[in-house]
Amino acid sequence: MTNQPRAEYPRPQFVRDSWMNLNGDWEFEFDDERIGSKEKWHLGNKALSKTIQVPFAFQSKLSGIGSNEFHDVVWYRRELVIPDAFANKRILLHFGAVDYDASVWVNGNLVAVHEGGHTPFHADITDALEDGKNTLVVKAVDYSRDVTLPRGKQYWLSDSASIFYTRTTGIWQTVWMEAVSADAYLDKVKITPDIDEKQVEFQFFIEVSKPQVKQQVKVEITYKGELVSEDTYLLKDSTGARKVRLNDFNDHGLGGWWTPEHPNLYDVTFTLLIDEQAVDVVTSYFGMRKVSIENGKLCLNNRPYFLKMVLDQGYFPDGNLTPPSDEAIKQDVELTKAMGFNGARKHQKLEDPRYLYWCDQLGLVVWSEAANAYEYTEKYVGRFTKEWQASVERDYNHPSIIAWVPLNESWGVPNIQIDKRQQQHALTMYHLTKSLDPMRPVISNDGWELVKTDLFAIHDYEWREEVLQERYSSKEKAVHAMPANRRLFVEGFPYEDQPILVTEFGGIAYKKSDWEGWGYSGADNDEDYEQKLRAVIRPLLNSGVVQGYCYTQLTDVEQEINGLLTYDRKPKIPVEWVKAINDRK
Repeated sequence: MTNQPRAEYPRPQFVRDSWMNLNGDWEFEFDDERIGSKEKWHLGNKALSKTIQVPFAFQSKLSGIGSNEFHDVVWYRRELVIPDAFANKRILLHFGAVDYDASVWVNGNLVAVHEGGHTPFHADITDALEDGKNTLVVKAVDYSRDVTLPRGKQYWLSDSASIFYTRTTGIWQTVWMEAVSADAYLDKVKITPDIDEKQVEFQFFIEVSKPQVKQQVKVEITYKGELVSEDTYLLKDSTGARKVRLNDFNDHGLGGWWTPEHPNLYDVTFTLLIDEQAVDVVTSYFGMRKVSIENGKLCLNNRPYFLKMVLDQGYFPDGNLTPPSDEAIKQDVELTKAMGFNGARKHQKLEDPRYLYWCDQLGLVVWSEAANAYEYTEKYVGRFTKEWQASVERDYNHPSIIAWVPLNESWGVPNIQIDKRQQQHALTMYHLTKSLDPMRPVISNDGWELVKTDLFAIHDYEWREEVLQERYSSKEKAVHAMPANRRLFVEGFPYEDQPILVTEFGGIAYKKSDWEGWGYSGADNDEDYEQKLRAVIRPLLNSGVVQGYCYTQLTDVEQEINGLLTYDRKPKIPVEWVKAINDRK
């Protein structure tokens, strides 16, 4: 299919040759009366009346439907023909993301149930398949009005308003299949770099269908096409770990480390051998880089590193949460870098893995942030904790990610100042994240009302240069300021000399099209806009106290017109002007 949407490989950090993209035309139906289960639509016998372009949610134009009405139960159906090349293999069916609850049937057999709107899942569908044509059915259930649901920027009222945007229901990332060995295959490999010891650790996780006599993993590492290391390791069971010393590291010196300025990557091939025979081959890559806090300084590769980030909502005019193409994803990264930013804070969204791939490849650091709920309940805690764990697991290997942000601006914990349960929840998310990944900083509640945190992240939309200059002239003034009339820390969790960053600011509205909207302050023409950008960025660059910032925001989004780019990615002023400001010129 030449016009298949989002046809690129969807999991670029763990690549197999034997795969099939299932995006494109699917049958589709709204089930507002909730009769589908009663009438047994899951059996696949009923033809659905509409057509939708997967992986775009029905609310988006690119889906072919483009409706903003509330439809919380939707069904998908398509025929499935297994390629001859998949014969005698186990067939894994993958979903990048389905919002929110998903149930999947093949030929009437339930093969998967998943909760969580941003995280991937897969199922081994081999035993449900039949010769010839098969029927795949998906039921998605959303909870559009539930403010305790981890939802990010999806609004629970009918029309977008304020800081909230169009909802997403159902499939919104790529659906695909891959074929793996019937005996054993690599389920995942966890990669942990250590630049101080000049080594990288691989943790192997293998799915084995029956006991094997001899299991080995062959690891081949190359750097810019040159073989660096090759070895084969015996695994006693379905898990194992090995550390590989990179003997070439001294030769590469600083050039071998990953930074936004020099995004050097090592390529690696994993080959699973059973009784000396190769049964699975996966290609990947990794970056040798370290994020640390030394003497109150945020460091990248043991050197202080000033972050110049931009807030990126990850919304697109025609695809909403789903980027229209891989080229569009790459363009966002390239435009971010062209304006002199070295990082992005992906806001209220677990981003498409292809975005992280391009950040790894082109050189852009990322703060990975959860899609939060808005209110607190015990049910929310269970839902959110599970989804956040899956998020960290999915993206652990990406060198571009340098910080985790489970909570933002007390979303989901609105009474954190006085509610001990909400304080404990924020603390739990901090410690849980550290238990899954001890090598990256964690921000407990980005913006204000922080508890235990590695970085002191402040949101401040003040637009007057002299006020910002005074406010960030000392640590004492910075941490006791009250932007948005919020205390920056919760009582009992005082400032402990963490690096101070202003992680939302600016938000200057500048209208460059017929799009109506708002921002936190405004500009009248190109020169006025450039001067007002300079007025909010310059005090932070010159502070001596602030160690990084995140400008709001990369693009206009629906009713918000405070982007550096319009919603269709046109620069409002020349990118060179913005770069000059970031570069202190």
